Amino acid sequence: MKLQTLDYGVFIAYAVGLLILALWISRNDKKEGANTEDYFLASKALPWWAIGASLIASNISAEQIIGMSGSGFALGMGIASYEFMAAITLILVGKYLLPIFLKNNIYTMPQYLEQRFDSRVKTVMAIFWLLVYVFVNLTSVLWLGGLAFESVAGVDAMFGMIFLAVFSIAYSLYGGLKAVAYTDIVQVVLLVFGGLLLSYLALDAVADGQGFLAGFGILTEELPGHFDMILSPDNPQYINLPGISVLVGGLWVTNIAYWGFNQYIIQRALAASSVEEAQKGIAFAAYLKLLMPVIVVLPGIAAVILYPEIPKNDLAYPALMDLMPVGIKGLIFAALVAAIVSSLASMTNSISTIFTMDLYSKMVKNRSQRHYVHIGRITSLVSLCIGLVMAEPLLGKFDQAFQYIQEFTGLFTPGIVVIFVTGMFWKRTTATAALMAAVGSAAFSLAIKFLFPEFPFMDRMGVVLLLCFALAIGLSLMSKEEQHSTCADISTISFETSKGFNIAGIGCVIILTIIYTVWW
Repeated sequence: MKLQTLDYGVFIAYAVGLLILALWISRNDKKEGANTEDYFLASKALPWWAIGASLIASNISAEQIIGMSGSGFALGMGIASYEFMAAITLILVGKYLLPIFLKNNIYTMPQYLEQRFDSRVKTVMAIFWLLVYVFVNLTSVLWLGGLAFESVAGVDAMFGMIFLAVFSIAYSLYGGLKAVAYTDIVQVVLLVFGGLLLSYLALDAVADGQGFLAGFGILTEELPGHFDMILSPDNPQYINLPGISVLVGGLWVTNIAYWGFNQYIIQRALAASSVEEAQKGIAFAAYLKLLMPVIVVLPGIAAVILYPEIPKNDLAYPALMDLMPVGIKGLIFAALVAAIVSSLASMTNSISTIFTMDLYSKMVKNRSQRHYVHIGRITSLVSLCIGLVMAEPLLGKFDQAFQYIQEFTGLFTPGIVVIFVTGMFWKRTTATAALMAAVGSAAFSLAIKFLFPEFPFMDRMGVVLLLCFALAIGLSLMSKEEQHSTCADISTISFETSKGFNIAGIGCVIILTIIYTVWW
């Protein structure tokens, strides 16, 4: 069943309403004169609720909703460890990393690396992140979004990708991060409501109308293996989720790199008015992450019973849209599109921030603030055009796009974690050691991948992390290179957090302890 007239009406109403809201939020930019802080960091005035909502809206996109549902169909609730462990990671980022970044008053992650090390490290990492954001992140979101359009709306995937790209640019290009962050509040409400409704209807269908709990009981009874949070070595999906590594191994590498040092995620917290406000937003996002498996993984498991013959795992979520009544289906589709365009807008905004502030402004100096904002807007457009052209060639052949993304980025994330962690917490770390850690991460990862192809990529990341730490520490100790950066001195930074933040962190630990104890 494709979208009906009422569904299209609901969807169009959402799209028009979002565009009007974005233009209203951005209404003062032309009058007051946009500058780089206004455009790229929302004037550093985002409140906690906007930070938390925008973090989740930027994170939950096609690769999570469609990709993780596809992985839920293939391997079960174990894939939810990415979401559950992210909640704990967010708490740690809020307590130990954000105070350092905000103290140094930065726009971007490469800018911090320049302050801490030198321009070489900044330039190398800026170029690396631009390539990853354009050729991995943008392409994956566009491709999976195009698949959703093709399955649900019955239109060609390329047309769907073009619509998503144009829509994201239409509401974000003018207002920058401020427009993205505040419209994300609407996006998250729609995403959570629509996702929970779809999960309810899917489980209700599994139970033949007996309700959500009855459907959940049937799933756990008929598909017990799909609820193993820690997979055993004899599980055919062990190579993707290697047992205890999701708790004490390589998954931490992915999560810390993503939530702590990823520009299009951390940029929201950098736009906070204070450390305390940023930490409250981080805690809010952590609890939203605990809810995400119900929205993005559980429907995929239900599809095993409802649609066992779907040709590709990543079609599980679009197939479930057939359960929706007319009108509601348009709302659920709007929720899916909300997640996709929010991530696209966040990525393009961060791409433009890194290119403009870390590369272009260093080559073309002494121009007006408006000039740099203009360059940022052009960069957003160009990056989306590249993503549209490269999406199908890069991702069309993969059955589980989410796993592809994790494996590819896993080549580099150990080095990124080592660069930042040693740079932030060890004064002796040198710029050369940081660069070699980045190069070593890719080299070690590829060597292990080809020499031991059956070695799980998550375990590989853990091993490579240790090797990169050893490389960076060894080179730093042998070097006579002097470090004069004030960024390396954390003695003036307070890591104390409020009582409310501490309670939120303890609550996350308790909830996750219960989950992993029950479904070990």
